[in-house]
Amino acid sequence: MKQALALLPLALAAPLAANAGELYGLIGLPGAGIGYAQPLNERVTLRGDFVTLGNRTKNTSEEGIDYAGKLKAQRAALLADWYPMQGSFRLTGGASFNQYQLDLRATGAGGTLTIGNTTYTTTADDKLDVQVKFPSTTPYLGIGWGHQAGSGLRFSFDLGASIGRARLTAALSGPNAGGVSQADLDAELAELRDGVGKLRAIPQVSLGIGYSF
Repeated sequence: MKQALALLPLALAAPLAANAGELYGLIGLPGAGIGYAQPLNERVTLRGDFVTLGNRTKNTSEEGIDYAGKLKAQRAALLADWYPMQGSFRLTGGASFNQYQLDLRATGAGGTLTIGNTTYTTTADDKLDVQVKFPSTTPYLGIGWGHQAGSGLRFSFDLGASIGRARLTAALSGPNAGGVSQADLDAELAELRDGVGKLRAIPQVSLGIGYSF
């Protein structure tokens, strides 16, 4: 992520400022952010932006187990916009550099945990940790309006997605961890993949406002 952020100004500084560059802010899904757009001509614009939802904590229940969840959600992107017709409609492609990670922790403080098909007696020191992590680099495809060559106050809209498959892992720890069968742990992971593990893309639906200098 740090390397991607460092590349943004370098990638966008290459084009000569024959067209006014645009500094913009955006808000929506997957968060709020800032960016810079540099039109090369009437048909092509290069962009770089950074969007974040920050860090969030939330308790949730998956397959009958209560988890304390921590979510980290942010990404940088290098994008190219192509305007196939006269006007502001565009097709967008590029790459996103992601930090999308969900950490879930269940403890045995309640005295039992049902893992897979078996209910195990537990202590407060027994823990089941699950991580759902989106790939760090993924392609981005979308459509939108705005960021074309021009000057003054600008408005934009994006509809697209960073495309990739989330990876799900789980680990047990504590005095009773060794008593959990691998078959039950595999069954629990399979159930989680049918829920939180189905993530195949991070959608983007955002509105932006900017100014071309």
